[in-house]
Amino acid sequence: MMPTCMENPAVPAADPADPPPVRPAEPDPADCCGEGCVRCVYDAYEEALGRYEAALAAWRARHP
Repeated sequence: MMPTCMENPAVPAADPADPPPVRPAEPDPADCCGEGCVRCVYDAYEEALGRYEAALAAWRARHP
């Protein structure tokens, strides 16, 4: 029987050798200067979020 998460028994416990990816922190609105920068903090966040989502999909495939 697979161990379960203490917070939600329906969710399998994470394998300590292969933990799930961590979602990037959303930038604070004050982090954006509003000047239309070529590489805004929100652009960097969207890229990081895309990498996170891909890593999460791969992790979920390994932990069905």
